[in-house]
Amino acid sequence: MIDLRSDTVTLPTKEMKNAMQAAPLGDDVFVEDPSINALEEKVAAIFGMEKALFCPSGTMTNQIAIKVHVVPGDEVICSRESHVYCYEGGGIASNSGASVRLIEGASGLLTAAQIEANINSDDVHLPNTSLVSLENTSNRGGGVCYAFEEFYKIKDVCQKYGLALHLDGARVYNAIVKNKEDPKKYGAVFDSISVCLSKGLGAPVGSVLLGSNDFIKKARRVRKAFGGGMRQAGMLAAAASYALDNHVERLAIDHDNAQKVLKAGLSNQWVKGALPVETNIVVLLLKNEITNTEFLEKLKKKGILAVGFGPQRVRLTMHLDVSEADVITICEILLSL
Repeated sequence: MIDLRSDTVTLPTKEMKNAMQAAPLGDDVFVEDPSINALEEKVAAIFGMEKALFCPSGTMTNQIAIKVHVVPGDEVICSRESHVYCYEGGGIASNSGASVRLIEGASGLLTAAQIEANINSDDVHLPNTSLVSLENTSNRGGGVCYAFEEFYKIKDVCQKYGLALHLDGARVYNAIVKNKEDPKKYGAVFDSISVCLSKGLGAPVGSVLLGSNDFIKKARRVRKAFGGGMRQAGMLAAAASYALDNHVERLAIDHDNAQKVLKAGLSNQWVKGALPVETNIVVLLLKNEITNTEFLEKLKKKGILAVGFGPQRVRLTMHLDVSEADVITICEILLSL
């Protein structure tokens, strides 16, 4: 089977396993795991931020960030399509006691003007708007990226109204490679950043939360309360560090593969279109004559796994375990299906 359900399905390479096996270990709750400490220092330096915290998942890093930034009763501004709202188990409400102001952004991307128009006035009848959460790349938008100029405009709005600005950077490295960006630009704009290392970069587990020294001190306490305090987890950190050293630039291959799959998909008799493809995600829009369940079953019978992404939508995600030969096979199947 060629598994295109997500870029989370990758397996560690032989070299990554060797790095994991050689990792020095300690107790991370006591901040004594040298491999985790080294990873946190590395990612903080890459993004030009003061401190970092290694966590089991991007959901946890996002939810920790939100809890640190808000108090119960506050409101978070985010896209209706955002991962923090759609795919984190209602965590904004259950973990932080906050409400959400949802904005209909194009492909899940928000503008500074939209955000400013949705900030509540200083009125006791209304929740206090305290946080803006953005996602780059936009998963439900088909992996599209923000233009960095919009980040600057949004930051200006947040500073004007005293709001914190968080980035769900689940696939931020896809955006960095696609747009040839300096990661330190992100650190200069955002108050906190979640960087996932288990998607396109191919580490088996883990995300890193970035912020100021004071922010991460509070985040470490929240991580413990969430049950995310790991012990001898240095092997996971070593895998993530290896991925940062070896798997970043190759993301361009996934982007090229997505364009090839898009071209073949648009020629399929059951496909009427697709979302814009900028990075490693292809979302095909199906004709009304077929459901996504039927289309997925046809793909599965031919040896391809994908996922439904809403009515008449199917997502195919490229990653480091998709070979050149796999791409040829995928395209041949889409053209003949």
